[in-house]
Amino acid sequence: MRKRAAVLCGAAVVVAGTFTAVPAEAGVERSPKLAWKSCGTTAHPTLQCASLKVPLDHANPHGEQITLALSRVPHTAKTYQGPLLVNPGGPGGSGLGLAGFVAKTLPKPVAAQYDVIGFDPRGVGKSKPALDCRPGHFDPVRPDSVPSTPALEKADLTRAQSFAKACGDKYAHLLPYIDTISAARDMDRIRHAVGAERINYFGYSYGTYLGAVYARLFPERVRRLVLDSVVDPTGVWYENNLTQDHAFNDRHLAFLAWVAKHHATYKLGTDPAKIEAKWYAMRAALAKKSAGGTVGPAELEETFLPGGYFNGYWPHLAEAFAAYVGDRNGDPLVEAYENFAAVDAAGDNGYSVYTSVQCRDATWPRHWEQWREDNWAVYAKAPFMTWSNAWYNAPCAFWPTGSLQPVNVANGQLPPVLLLQATGDAATPYQGAVMMHRMLHGSSLVVEEGGQNHGISLSGNACLDKHVAAYLTDGTVPRGDGEVDAVCDALPGPKPLSPTSAASSRGSTLHGLLGFRG
Repeated sequence: MRKRAAVLCGAAVVVAGTFTAVPAEAGVERSPKLAWKSCGTTAHPTLQCASLKVPLDHANPHGEQITLALSRVPHTAKTYQGPLLVNPGGPGGSGLGLAGFVAKTLPKPVAAQYDVIGFDPRGVGKSKPALDCRPGHFDPVRPDSVPSTPALEKADLTRAQSFAKACGDKYAHLLPYIDTISAARDMDRIRHAVGAERINYFGYSYGTYLGAVYARLFPERVRRLVLDSVVDPTGVWYENNLTQDHAFNDRHLAFLAWVAKHHATYKLGTDPAKIEAKWYAMRAALAKKSAGGTVGPAELEETFLPGGYFNGYWPHLAEAFAAYVGDRNGDPLVEAYENFAAVDAAGDNGYSVYTSVQCRDATWPRHWEQWREDNWAVYAKAPFMTWSNAWYNAPCAFWPTGSLQPVNVANGQLPPVLLLQATGDAATPYQGAVMMHRMLHGSSLVVEEGGQNHGISLSGNACLDKHVAAYLTDGTVPRGDGEVDAVCDALPGPKPLSPTSAASSRGSTLHGLLGFRG
């Protein structure tokens, strides 16, 4: 969506088709040198940590400063290719743990050539100040997400309004600067602090939009860019969330079909439609009486939502589903909620940053009537998570700051960019990657045909990982004749749990590190 708007001495923010010049390096010469200290763990013994002060308002570089928390696995090879910044998405996801994961999961000769750097974006995790607008906002049991009565709609509206007000009351001076453009400028401060002329970047989900925005602001400072599970930059953010609803409903139906395939294990039948009816009957029963005083219908949706991100969760979710249907045993549902619920993954801090960024980044309908009309229309075709998603984002209808316009990330000034996308991704549906591919001139799109997961590289698919390794080694990207440059087959689907696999942890894979919702 944009032509080059930056030169070596400055950069430009692209908003609503206009250019607002902001000196790219203003005040940067005063950035202190990073003091890296060992913070290694058993899994990542060479991990180091540091902090970096950046301006709250980059247009006022000598004003109030905030602190970013950084992590690093330093390079060990003689050949050094510079910093590789990594981001797990969200917005609101912590990137500190991702640095160790990426450094450990990339082929050793490749990882050894980079300083792999993770960071908690402004407002997140160990960065200071860290946002927590309304502690306990997601405490169970919450109102039913489907506003089937005026009382339910009022209850959910009150929660959304209360959250927005709490953020405004608590962080009035911060919220105008919690946005993607500011986070991208923070990345450039990291680049400067580590003494690099250009950065390499590896972003997942929302992190693909963050990377594309950085590239638009600072095209001459991009060396390599890997974008996995790609956000549609033309739908930021209201339209993208409505599109997600259809895609997540498809993934939920795929889960139910998988349960039907494994009737011998779960005893729920062989007809996916009848199993779907049982799932919604479970939801209705939980609306009358929550499981363990913890899992009502809203919590049930949050428990099963991660199955749309990663089908490796399906066996755990199926067992909880079967136990409840079989003998109304709610204990496995409570356990599944505690282990997998998306709000638990994000936490109060992650959700506070998620709303702050999304509500500030782009315009949202400010009249609830439009939300009501749009979401009931989508719900008629995709009931699984439409209203859950609507309420997750509803504070944006009442957000206390004004909104920016999405950055037009169109870019013809970059080196080759590598895009990775599964055809069945629910959180960032396939067409978003196609759109980003068109907008980043010279990029290459690698597709996992039949892939169902969100965040597909460094997760066991050797074909995908081969492309990542080649690109990070010497910049090689595949080139095709059509919309797609290379195709990889999807990994086989999950199998029911065995006694030895039943205790496996969700945190043992990449998907335990990625930010939910985007």
